[in-house]
Amino acid sequence: MYDIRHTRLTKWLNDGIPPAQVADWAGNSMPVLLATYARCVEGQLPDLKRRLEAAGDLPERPDAG
Repeated sequence: MYDIRHTRLTKWLNDGIPPAQVADWAGNSMPVLLATYARCVEGQLPDLKRRLEAAGDLPERPDAG
């Protein structure tokens, strides 16, 4: 049973469902959810960068040199 729960929560987080919502559905607090599942979230950085660029909110990188 625990494996099914872990799989479902990980999938929701990887699908981009906000952690606060996942924590609520799981009956966990945010600190507990993130301490357990933060390392499971992957592959969202490219999408987040696209969304920030589209909104004009991506910070400029300082020149290396």
